[in-house]
Amino acid sequence: MLHTLVLATRNKGKIVEFRRILDALAPGEINLVGVDEFADLVDVEETGSTFEENALLKARYTADATGFPSISDDSGLCVDALDGDPGIYSARWAGTHGNDQANLEKILFQLKEIPDEKRTAHFTCVAALALPDGRHHVEEGLFLGRILHAPVGENGFGYDPIFAPQGMSISSAQMSAEAKDLISHRGKALRAIAPHVITMLRSLG
Repeated sequence: MLHTLVLATRNKGKIVEFRRILDALAPGEINLVGVDEFADLVDVEETGSTFEENALLKARYTADATGFPSISDDSGLCVDALDGDPGIYSARWAGTHGNDQANLEKILFQLKEIPDEKRTAHFTCVAALALPDGRHHVEEGLFLGRILHAPVGENGFGYDPIFAPQGMSISSAQMSAEAKDLISHRGKALRAIAPHVITMLRSLG
């Protein structure tokens, strides 16, 4: 049976990435759609103080508003030399939400005097599933690495061009989508939550 699952985002990069990962885990079972399919939905203000709180806020609102199960994530880059920032503010670190170029340029400026050995960082992703009946489930994934001195690579989105995965000399924007999915924070969180997504969707009949 084909189940509709609403992804609580307007970020087309995330939609492509989520669909690719879920299709690989449950082929033919999930019709993943974005919130742009629902004209009356408004963007949820991310008022939580953690990735988990923000992910659940978006998932619960979308499930209630659409009547369909919803999955959402909140993710961000946590830089050790910046005491974990930008964290939950990653998408609007430079002041304008979703300005990837400005965000990564600000990080590079903040780290311009920081040597390689202190440029450690990680991405965090919390994936949240919410059903209209109130049930929910949350999983987390981490992606360890370091910040490069300049952007490189054309793939991915966000901070990918300045993030080198742990043990690698390339940026995550130089990786193929399939290779990145295997080790990324979002890939890990989705693979962790996927069995719960499938079980909970099947329970709806």
